[in-house]
Parts: sequence; structure tokens; C-alpha cells
Amino acid sequence: MSDRTKPAVIIDCDPGHDDVMAILLAARTLDVRGLTTVFGNVDLEQTTRNARQTLEFAQLTSIPVVKGLAHPLVRDIRHGAHVHGESGLDGPTLAPPTMPLGDGLATEFIIQQSHIVENLSLLPIGPLTNVAAALRLDPTLPSRIKEMSIMGGSLTSGNATPTAEFNIWCDPEAAHVAFTAGIPIKMVGLNVTRQVMATPERRAQIRAMNSVASRHVADMLDFYGERYRAISGLPGGAMHDPLAVAALVDPDIVRFEPMHVAIELHGAHTYGMTVCDHRHLPAHDPAAGRLTPPRDANANAEVAVAVDSDRFWQLFLDVLATYP
Repeated sequence: MSDRTKPAVIIDCDPGHDDVMAILLAARTLDVRGLTTVFGNVDLEQTTRNARQTLEFAQLTSIPVVKGLAHPLVRDIRHGAHVHGESGLDGPTLAPPTMPLGDGLATEFIIQQSHIVENLSLLPIGPLTNVAAALRLDPTLPSRIKEMSIMGGSLTSGNATPTAEFNIWCDPEAAHVAFTAGIPIKMVGLNVTRQVMATPERRAQIRAMNSVASRHVADMLDFYGERYRAISGLPGGAMHDPLAVAALVDPDIVRFEPMHVAIELHGAHTYGMTVCDHRHLPAHDPAAGRLTPPRDANANAEVAVAVDSDRFWQLFLDVLATYP
């Protein structure tokens, strides 16, 4: 598939081990117009450094990196170093980055690219602060964005709190802006991403590729997987962010259902929760290949409800094998 026929995207990210996996997958399967960075897993300076290091070890330096916002719209800043380590990419030893940053700010870059690129999609896999700021700066932006595939939220339980997923919890007000902007949304949440695990067996498959990129990826996933196992008891690290990429690449990997999603902004125990209304969720009929009865007219998002983990891993491993 040529770049002209691949969906054009901007990846808004806070690398993070699973962000790296998303970047590597997207760079081979989508037309990545740039990476915009945001605080999240670690602070903005470190997420920006991590994005540049990723592009350098994967020889993807033609993709620009543009720095975004360092703080949430309203709340105090929170990070995820307890999962990803102090650098955000603990595990491998990566050379200091040398590629220059792109000009301007992430918000300006998103708006500028929306005027240049027809059918531009956004791939936010960190807190939604940059996206919300761009929407506030240019209220016409939704008319030029084809869709957003968001890693965030959950149809079930959270991870930052019992009810809130980390990316949404980091900046719920920004998430509210994004979910009410009128842009078509694919919400890829914890209820599916926690079914796609970088188990020791999957990490051994990656290490056996024995390339520079695969060794870095295996080292990252070993650190991330062991931290994840110690914190959650699950058998490895969840491949949260690359699943939002896969949702744009192969429609048979993730199944979605239309729902209305609201962001809880006031609850003492539910702040940052994605409140997914599936009370009138139509039944999915695989034989007919359609939803019956018709969709709820109040739906504002397609929410991930099922995932084919083996199909995802086949795609990811095939793509990773193409790297030097």
C-alpha cells in the first residue's frame, strides 16, 4: 500500500512503552504526518525525548516530532512512571536523540495539517489535552477531521482508579471537549486492550527476530510486562496503544458498537470515568453482518467491545519484522 492510499494520521502520544509499539505499527501501515507529544506517562520533556529516540532507532526520522502541552487543562498533573519507569522507556539503552524538533506547537501543527491533508485522522494515545486545545483554538477543526481513534476509557473498570482509565483520568476536561466536538470517534478502551498481552511467549517471538529494533522492543516489553504483572497480576504488558492503530488498519481486529459516551467530571469516586450508555445497544448478528435494530441516534462514539488478539499479534509481528 502506497502512502497515498494509506489513511493519513497524526499520532498524539506520551511515550511510554506501548506508545512505541503504536508508533512502529503505524509508521508501516498508515501515512503518519507527524507525532505530537503530551505529558502523561512521564513529563513532557521526557515523552518528547522518547518519541525522538523511537524514530531514530527505527530509522523513521522523516516523521516530524512537535512538542505539545505539559499540563492538563484544569487538574493537577499526574504521571505513570510507576508503570513505565522514570524515563518512560526503562528497559533498553537508547542513544540520546539528535533529530531536531518540528517548528511550533502541537496545537498549531494539528490545525495546520488539517488544512493541508484531506481526510486527516487523529490518533490520540495519551491524555487528550493537545486535541482539546486545538479544538478550542479552532472551532472549525472538526469539519476537517475524518475521525479519531482514541486509546482511552473503558466499558468496564479503570486502571488509574477503579472507574477511570489513565489517559482520560489525566485530563478529564480535555476528554470532555474531545468527545463533545462532533468528530467521529473510535474508543479503544481497557475492556479490549487488556485482552492483548505481551506475554513472555510473545516477547520471545520478538526477541527471536534478532534485529536492532526487535531487541529494543523486546527489552521494552520485558520491563513493561514485568511491571504490569507486578501491579495488575496480568501475564505481561497490555498492548493498549497499538490496538488503536490496528483499529484503523484492519477492521476485523476490533469490533465496535455505537454508544453515547460521557466523561464524568464531578464524581468523588468516578472522576474521569467514561460513562458508556449501552442500555439500548442493538444486538450484533454475525450471520447477517449488521446490527439489529438500527443504531441509537444519541451515540457519539464507536466503543470497542471485542478483539481478535491472535489477528492483532500476526499484524504486529509481521510489521515489526520489516524494521532494521
